[in-house]
Amino acid sequence: MNILKKQDGATLSIALEGRLDTSTSPQLENELRAALDGITELYFDLDKLDYISSAGLRVLLSAQKTMNKQGEMVIRNVKPEIMEIFEVTGFVDILTIRE
Repeated sequence: MNILKKQDGATLSIALEGRLDTSTSPQLENELRAALDGITELYFDLDKLDYISSAGLRVLLSAQKTMNKQGEMVIRNVKPEIMEIFEVTGFVDILTIRE
């Protein structure tokens, strides 16, 4: 998985490419832990994310909980197959997902 980060002041944008699963989710978790201090807007671009497992969902949920305390988190460009996972798991009610 590739993680492309771009920070502009208190805004952090993260584009994910590949698979967010048991083997790659610790990488994203570590990146977020190091980057979220002082961030008030967090954007995920999932346009090139091919797969997400429960481990990946857990990392997104953790990021959402952090951002609930310090700002806003938005997920964009979700492919239909990833959106289906969000819908089945109820994450559409937890996450802010926009086009």
